[in-house]
Amino acid sequence: MRHAKGYRRLNRTHEHRKALFANMADSLIEHEQIKTTLPKAKELRPIVEKMVTMAKKGDVHSRRVLASRLKLDASVTKLFDVLAPRYADRPGGYIRIMKAGFRYGDMAPMAIIEFVDRDVDAKGAGDKARVAAEEAGEE
Repeated sequence: MRHAKGYRRLNRTHEHRKALFANMADSLIEHEQIKTTLPKAKELRPIVEKMVTMAKKGDVHSRRVLASRLKLDASVTKLFDVLAPRYADRPGGYIRIMKAGFRYGDMAPMAIIEFVDRDVDAKGAGDKARVAAEEAGEE
């Protein structure tokens, strides 16, 4: 019987999976849209939705728990300052997964995972700011 087998192992150890989803959650929170394989996207959705729900509580315990689960402090700050107020009235369903064809190299099914009502300018904003700072430094 298949009891208590409710997640995909993705050919990774537990520690590797934990690090993978922490990094993917950081990227999704920072850019608000990422492209990955469909099984990874389906596993990432409940993880990030629980993080947003925890951030909506707004207490210190939630902040500490999320800081332990995410790698970047900027992601925790964005969860509490930007995403939690944005989804304050929404009772769930913060993430959307759209199928995006197949990867050319190995025909893996790809998907785009994004926040509902996302900020379009958030994707690549860090890179744009870094390039602008470099150009300002050269002049």
